[in-house]
Amino acid sequence: MTLKEKYTIKDIAHMAGVSKGTVDRVLHKRGKVSKKAFEKVDKVLKEIDYRPNPIARNLKINKTYNIHVLLPDPRKDPYWIPANEGIIEASNQFMPFGVMVKKYFYDPNDRSSFLEESRQAIISQPDVLLMAPIFDNESHEVLKQCCENKISVVLFNNHINSFKEQIFIGQDLKQSGRVAASLMDKVIGENDEIAIIHINKEPHMQQKENGFKEFFKEKSGSKHLVLSKEFNSAEKRRFNQDVSDFLKSNKSINAFFVTNSKAYILIEAFQELEKRERIVIGYDLLKPNMKYLKEGAINFLIHQKPHRQAFLGVSYMAEHFLFGKGLPTQEFLPIDIVTSENAQYYI
Repeated sequence: MTLKEKYTIKDIAHMAGVSKGTVDRVLHKRGKVSKKAFEKVDKVLKEIDYRPNPIARNLKINKTYNIHVLLPDPRKDPYWIPANEGIIEASNQFMPFGVMVKKYFYDPNDRSSFLEESRQAIISQPDVLLMAPIFDNESHEVLKQCCENKISVVLFNNHINSFKEQIFIGQDLKQSGRVAASLMDKVIGENDEIAIIHINKEPHMQQKENGFKEFFKEKSGSKHLVLSKEFNSAEKRRFNQDVSDFLKSNKSINAFFVTNSKAYILIEAFQELEKRERIVIGYDLLKPNMKYLKEGAINFLIHQKPHRQAFLGVSYMAEHFLFGKGLPTQEFLPIDIVTSENAQYYI
């Protein structure tokens, strides 16, 4: 048999001596086919090493896949701007193949907003819900509803450990806390005290704290006292006063680990108080964070890659639908350390 690069259903039907409809039913595993006809078609397919084009198949059957994204409003928290851009990029890439992405923005400071937007997202019965969960109890309720409605769930940025029917894309949060502790250990004095600062604490920040404390607990000969403190930044004057009170009560603390993207808010509070150098490690490449990094007010930033997280969340599901690719249970992204010397390569 002469080989050719591509074979149509008509070609295969001619070679097998059956109708095009029979070949179509065998290829797409639908409808009834006699054993004899199946064996004829199967023999030809093996001889020509036939491999279907999954994109063409999906376009032919005009199948549409719906991915709904539940995301904190990037207009209210700039950390989520890159994540939104990652979703837009992936959406534009896969839209021509019938993958439709719809976003639902919620107020990261309002639990009722999260619940309302999640309700709207679930009502439409998407094939998958891509979600960045901030509120712990409410997120568990959303995951439960998705399970009941047989909607697949992909989580990114924040992990919910107690719920197994999900895919997670992001950093190993506990390990990122250990990385921060390792950096801190290299730049502080032998007996310096350290403060772990949670600004507008979310559940995932505790995992970072756990990893940070675990590092120093395991380090032989470590004498560092590590305290943790939560602040709310909703009202700037109150926040600055709370920071001032904390510093007055803990005058020996000179090293700070901020567990989210808001290290710059802490720096601004410091600058309204006495002028003195402090060691600060934080997260994420927001413009004000990068500014203070270059100026030396922040020593290190850990890059969580929100753009990459969101892009992969959409892409993995799209490729699963279109190509039948397997899905990872979890995808841990590299933990990048950004300093004033390499910051320019991340801009």
